[in-house]
Amino acid sequence: MRGAVQGVGFRPFVWRLAHALSLAGWVRNDIAGVFIELEGEDGALREFRRALDEAPPPLARIREILENPAPVTKEPGFTIRPSEDAGARTVLVLPDVATCPACLAEVLDPKDRRHLYPFANCTNCGPRFTIVTDLPYDRPATTMAAFTLCGECRAEYEDPRDRRFHAQPIACPACGPHLEAWSPSGDVLARRHEALLAAADALRAGAVVAVKGLGGFHLMCDARSADAVAALRRRKRREEKPLALMVRDVAAARALAEVTDESEALLAGPEAPIVLLPRRADAGVASNVAPGRPELGLMLPATPLHHLLLRETRFPVVATSGNRSEEPIATDEREALVRLAGMADLFLVHDRALARHVDDSVARVVAGAPRLLRRARGWAPLPVPVREELPVILGVGAHMKTAVALSVGRQVFLSQHVGDLETPEALDAFERVIADFQRLYAVEPAAVAHDLHPGYASTVFAKKLAEARGLPAVAVQHHHAHLAACLAENEADGPALGVTWDGTGLGTDGTIWGGEFLLGDASGFTRVAHLRPFRLLGGDAAVKEPRRIALAILLELLGEGALGREDLECVRSFSRSEREVLAKMASSGLNAPVTTSAGRLFDAVASLLGIAQKSSFEGQSAMALEAAAFEAWGEVAPGAAQPLAGQIRLVISSDGSAILDWEPLLSYLLGKSSPGVSSSLLAAEFHAALADGIAAAAAHVGAPRVALTGGCFQNKLLTELAAARLRAAGFEVLLHGAVPPNDGGIGLGQVLVAAERLKHLHRGD
Repeated sequence: MRGAVQGVGFRPFVWRLAHALSLAGWVRNDIAGVFIELEGEDGALREFRRALDEAPPPLARIREILENPAPVTKEPGFTIRPSEDAGARTVLVLPDVATCPACLAEVLDPKDRRHLYPFANCTNCGPRFTIVTDLPYDRPATTMAAFTLCGECRAEYEDPRDRRFHAQPIACPACGPHLEAWSPSGDVLARRHEALLAAADALRAGAVVAVKGLGGFHLMCDARSADAVAALRRRKRREEKPLALMVRDVAAARALAEVTDESEALLAGPEAPIVLLPRRADAGVASNVAPGRPELGLMLPATPLHHLLLRETRFPVVATSGNRSEEPIATDEREALVRLAGMADLFLVHDRALARHVDDSVARVVAGAPRLLRRARGWAPLPVPVREELPVILGVGAHMKTAVALSVGRQVFLSQHVGDLETPEALDAFERVIADFQRLYAVEPAAVAHDLHPGYASTVFAKKLAEARGLPAVAVQHHHAHLAACLAENEADGPALGVTWDGTGLGTDGTIWGGEFLLGDASGFTRVAHLRPFRLLGGDAAVKEPRRIALAILLELLGEGALGREDLECVRSFSRSEREVLAKMASSGLNAPVTTSAGRLFDAVASLLGIAQKSSFEGQSAMALEAAAFEAWGEVAPGAAQPLAGQIRLVISSDGSAILDWEPLLSYLLGKSSPGVSSSLLAAEFHAALADGIAAAAAHVGAPRVALTGGCFQNKLLTELAAARLRAAGFEVLLHGAVPPNDGGIGLGQVLVAAERLKHLHRGD
């Protein structure tokens, strides 16, 4: 059996099942999966096979079962054989899994020997990816090898009837890891449960506490205290970006946010991601936790440590990544003392080493299903299956929200979220993840795939690596990679129309793309339509100042008259001399590159409607525009089922290509904009009009299958409206799920495009 079949209690499940059916034989792990040999009556063998299909262990994910007849050897019974480590490494390393109900019950039971023990786990829960150092997955190949099992744990570990049979991280207070509370200088202030109590006391007192968790450190503080949150923001240099919250249980989540059945299943699932949920009006958290946002990012405790801490504090806590802005999360306690110096008042640490960093995953329910925005704990490093065996290809991702992809056989493994490659620390983490993946799967890439943009740090690294090893370096256009990733995740054949909307991606014509309609698949694409281009006044400065983009668009719509529109905040915010300089920039094109970016169009409209003029973090103004639209959606919903005529225009060229022209839409918004008209209502109409434009472009192209991909489809409202419009028109719509629509999925697409490119190269095409 291949798939996520190790570290999930598969061997004891097989042992118990074989004994119940009086079957002889054996089961073992190796680096390809789980091997079983069975001897017995035909009926018992059929019953065994049925149980594999219908009732495997809860965490098992069987990708493939290969069966072959074998000669009868008259085994005396059924045994569990030692693991083997020869052959190709295709086994799936299971992600870290949140505490199961059985382990939590033991931790909270005063009569249990693991009472209040923060590292309890079994085959159904606990750390996996963050502690494994080699394959196959056995205790000597984990960071738990440093802890010798006591007699009681050894008995559980060796008993196939016990749920801790071969649970590699198994531990108890007598033989496992322990907590310590440290001062910022590294002095030990308390040990074991007293250390946890010290951390809870510090949180109650308004302190910032650094807590070592499953995949690294969280910085925590009392989410009810505006002063504590302000201190954390100041120290972390995170001015306005929303902060995630950890709450004790689903009931505590319901006190802060609106929780549907779908979002509850996601929130309380074994992956335990941060889930974006609509904030309740009476939510008892400080306003500076998520300033101006209608949503809160909530997660439940993922470990016994966090369960115990939240039960002690009895209030929601901020739980944000333990790092400085643009740096990877800290994983080692000594390293944390240095990297988090001046940020934390207390450190709650433990002595279980982490083999690698893994952040919290982030998800939201969109169109009735979970959609990942950041793929990390709970999902990484599970692969995306592909239909044919691929050469080993390394996809290094893009520059923002980077994640690495590696093909091995008929699987493309996706790394945990690495982040933005803006600092030396982030680049070090990026290179460590690549080396880690290659070492874990014992492979050398046959090719390296990278983004078309030559200035991305990932591109520079890929070219150096390829040159050093004599490998082909395959440049993949950014939006083509988005399309290929969406098709692969949905196991869909092309060609399909990829509506690939995001902030930035270098196009094949050397301009900045981002509002693209690409017809194709991994083997190639045709750019059949795109948004009407506009200028970014000041280049990268426009990303941080949406008002610059708004002014550029106003200059296109109104000419020099735009400079006098002081009724608009985006104009009024500039001095007269600044406006004149920017107008010259627009007319000359100097430091004012052209783009078709849908993400930047969202920024421009947020500015034009007076919702946001500057952004302190990537995507802030677009998020604010979406929030405003949701605020008014009840007013526009009845009419939004019909196209809002005349607000968006598809202009078709003589060659059949098309431009989605935003001019009538923005003119409409400007015409309706006045002190008496809700900017939220106009924001809602903007979203509805874009969905109409997507449907119009799809109708023009005529491909029956449409993939919505790219960072703009993190926007719940845009995604749901566009998907509904397309389905009503008879199109099959493909959306992302376990692979983010943003640049976190780029590496996957790069691998698949590069594989097609190599296939043609080998054929001599």
